[in-house]
Amino acid sequence: MSAEPEETTTPPREAAAPRTPLEALRRRCFPRSSWPWRSLAYLASTVVVGAVIAALNTPFTFPLLHLGAVLEEMVRGGSRPSWLLASLLGLGLTLLLLFGPLVAVPVARFERWRLRLVHPPVVGGHRPADGGVLRWLRVRYTEAATWREFAYMLLLVTVLDTISWSVLFLTVGAGVFLLASPGATALGWTVDLFPWSFDDPLRTLPLAGLGLVILLVSPYPVALAAHAHTALARVLLDDRGTDELRSELVEVTRSRARLVDAFEAERRRIERDLHDGAQQQLISLAMQVGLARMDAPPGSDMERALSSVHAQAKEIIGSLREIVHGIHPKILSDRGLPSALPDLADRSAVPVRTRVDLPRRLPAHVEGTAYYVAAESLSNIAKHADATSVRLKAALDGDTLIVETTDDGRGGADPGGGTGLTGLADRVAVVGGRIWLSSPPGGPTRLRAEIPCPASG
Repeated sequence: MSAEPEETTTPPREAAAPRTPLEALRRRCFPRSSWPWRSLAYLASTVVVGAVIAALNTPFTFPLLHLGAVLEEMVRGGSRPSWLLASLLGLGLTLLLLFGPLVAVPVARFERWRLRLVHPPVVGGHRPADGGVLRWLRVRYTEAATWREFAYMLLLVTVLDTISWSVLFLTVGAGVFLLASPGATALGWTVDLFPWSFDDPLRTLPLAGLGLVILLVSPYPVALAAHAHTALARVLLDDRGTDELRSELVEVTRSRARLVDAFEAERRRIERDLHDGAQQQLISLAMQVGLARMDAPPGSDMERALSSVHAQAKEIIGSLREIVHGIHPKILSDRGLPSALPDLADRSAVPVRTRVDLPRRLPAHVEGTAYYVAAESLSNIAKHADATSVRLKAALDGDTLIVETTDDGRGGADPGGGTGLTGLADRVAVVGGRIWLSSPPGGPTRLRAEIPCPASG
């Protein structure tokens, strides 16, 4: 008697815990979670921190504040600003730029710690500055992280502090005030809501209901304000994203270089196999057919058949040589683009005028890509453009190799029309380059390839 297999059930996979107020807002359990209280604590502490930082910066901003008062008095009196006002403005800005970044560094460190209330930890990006106070100051004043922190501090004491205070006042503050209005009137106070006044507890019951509704809804705008604050803080205070992006770009560049090298090695292997293998076998076959044709009776069917096979073999050998030459001609490997491009132009079906201005040999992958661009462009012109002449130019513009073809054909080249332009753009993109195409109906058609070519390459 066989036992029946037991049924097993896989427990449902729990959703990942929200990491930001915006993620928490999307959950049904948001009002019952800790996120409303965390967001409220973050906004309330923002108001306190903004006031403290403003007080710490008062010695630097006092001339600016005094300037505002003086300007107001002068406007009221009808007089014009004087050099004294300009001096006050310059002094205030100078003090703020000199000492503000020094205050911003510890403020940013504290803000990263406070940000953990509603956001995953963020990482600062200051460079090490050992070697004394002067070196520390020089490093801090010359790195971008310090000035981003300074910008964040200015936004904190002006925009962010104002927004946080306004959201708290219009939601939690208004809700608490309205909810407490019956108790206040019961104690003999008067509740003033311009233009109305209430001194009867019964008349303030609707206000209490409105206050309760506001309090129940307030977690949502509070969480949104907290999320907006943290999003800005991450942009200015978190350098981890910048470092990760920079490292990813470096890795992409390296992997692309490895891919190009792998393509180059595979191309050379195919070229070698075709040249040393298939081509030599075809040449041997053609020689044997030629010898057999010499032994055949003149004018016989065998002699005519062998002559036909011999001619076809020579055509195949010629085609194979063109294929091998098109993959990577020997002249390109030996002498570079200054010799390979004129040789390519001589074999073109359309007359080509070439101008090659290259003062040095270029990296192999750059030369291979440039040759491919020129060969494919001339092939497209011969097949589709109905052109009578072509100009081919190759020159270095700084660290960029420019390969350009211009023909007098009918124009109207379409990358989506199967003319190989898309594959050409992809080939150039592999080495970090790009293709520009101008081909109005009626011509002329101009194709320009820009290929990065660092001098160290």
